[in-house]
Amino acid sequence: MSTDMELPERESMEFDVVIVGAGPAGLSAAIRLKQVNPDLTVVVLEKGAEVGAHILSGAVVDPIGIDRLIPGWREEADHPFKTPVTDDQFLFLGPAGSVRLPNALMPPLMNNHGNYIVSLGNVCRWLGAHAEALGVEIYPGFAASEVLYNDEGAVIGVATGDMGIEKNGEPGPNYTRGMELLGKYVLISEGVRGSLAKQLIAKFDLARDSDVQKFGIGLKELWQVKPEHHRPGLVQHSFGWPLGMKTGGGSFLYHLEDNMVAVGFVVHLNYKNPYLYPFEEFQRFKTHPAIAQTFEGGKRLSYGARAITEGGYQSVPKLSFPGGALIGCSAGMVNVPRIKGSHNAVLSGMLAAEKIADAIAAGRANDEPIEIENTWRSTNIGKDLKRVRNVKPLWSKFGTAIGVGLGGIDMWMNQLLGFSLFGTLKHGKTDAESLEPADKHKPIAYPKPDGVLTFDRLSSVFLSNTNHEEDQPVHLKVKDMALQKASELGVYAGPSTRYCPAGVYEWVEKEGEQTFVINAQNCVHCKTCDIKDPNQNINWVPPQGGEGPVYPNM
Repeated sequence: MSTDMELPERESMEFDVVIVGAGPAGLSAAIRLKQVNPDLTVVVLEKGAEVGAHILSGAVVDPIGIDRLIPGWREEADHPFKTPVTDDQFLFLGPAGSVRLPNALMPPLMNNHGNYIVSLGNVCRWLGAHAEALGVEIYPGFAASEVLYNDEGAVIGVATGDMGIEKNGEPGPNYTRGMELLGKYVLISEGVRGSLAKQLIAKFDLARDSDVQKFGIGLKELWQVKPEHHRPGLVQHSFGWPLGMKTGGGSFLYHLEDNMVAVGFVVHLNYKNPYLYPFEEFQRFKTHPAIAQTFEGGKRLSYGARAITEGGYQSVPKLSFPGGALIGCSAGMVNVPRIKGSHNAVLSGMLAAEKIADAIAAGRANDEPIEIENTWRSTNIGKDLKRVRNVKPLWSKFGTAIGVGLGGIDMWMNQLLGFSLFGTLKHGKTDAESLEPADKHKPIAYPKPDGVLTFDRLSSVFLSNTNHEEDQPVHLKVKDMALQKASELGVYAGPSTRYCPAGVYEWVEKEGEQTFVINAQNCVHCKTCDIKDPNQNINWVPPQGGEGPVYPNM
């Protein structure tokens, strides 16, 4: 904010525990804290307009975490786990055909029977109701924008962003100062590539002993299909076409209740070709003969996109820091081959809650809850991630055809013998460093959308219910605009215009000059730009609270 006027003091509220993010990890931590000690005061901040508004995932959920958190949930009439998995299919796609891989060849951990196809947003709404029933305070529409420290450098709370700042950086007529929420401990559960988690990882050097983090971009649509095309409980995964053998990624089709089908496509963000267009690869995937028949006569209801952590076991940073801890996808606890992270998010929230409740009971506050860091690897979280730790680096190094096979062998080795012949492999470059200059690649010609099965980005963003006030500072910060023009455009041919799943970025000619245009109102908060920009020149920060997508049933 550029104003020289004296700003009013922030109001403050004090709690035992402050939690940033009402996802599975944050809400599970809040619930577990109140289960352990009902007298604890707990607050959860959520930047979305409501709990679940910014949640997007496949999702097939392993109920191991929910079973421990809410043991009697199956007796509840309103629980969101309506569709158990009844059929598991794995396909390798070629340009015109497909081969189904025998389930007997798949490692047991890939078996989805006993799991549930869900809307993770609805799971979070349900968890939010459980948390509030226990006395947890949840504040949706409030984006935590600043970490607060004491004189010793320990985290003591967070501050929400000021509201009503105009585009010029000055307070407008509806300006409202943010609020300080102070706690004995702070848990960061912002999800993938959270802005506060980034700051904390850098400040406390939490990634010092970890490998680089890796990411994917996941795109998802929710369809209502004709009854004859609907198979409730079917889980179908594929890899191969339309991606080349050197580009990692794959798809999912999940048949929920009420003739609903969730279809998604994941592209690993370590791809090299700057002309690759993940959104268009997703649209092209739906035209495959093995896929298109599901959607014949159907109607697309929703669209969204989200980055996914893919680094796994060796990329998890140190979880604890003075005054709190990282949990869930803020720490990167997704099991990549299973395409699942919510079970580990729930378990990590519970683990952190139990250790912090013990610390508070012992009279501690604002110190480092090192017990969280010292414990997680010996829990189900660590065991789940350790046995698949080499799948992603093998895929990245050897490509789809060989890498997926080696990854399967490695998972069987871990299953049967308890160790890997590969040890623990490194990931190598960051996803930003993986991108190669445009002169090493050729542009990719993508077909035009038909508006029936395939669509353009802007009509898709409309279905995400995304909204941002236009008269506010842009929340996508370009650090050096000259570098963006010289390198992002001049060397890499403007990949931001393609990797963004919402059409936020454009290079437009104005007065004979190429100008970088940021359509921030389209942003679905996926964070891909923050991850994939080859110069790390774009920084995503939260906009005003409550803004962004509003995902129904995603």
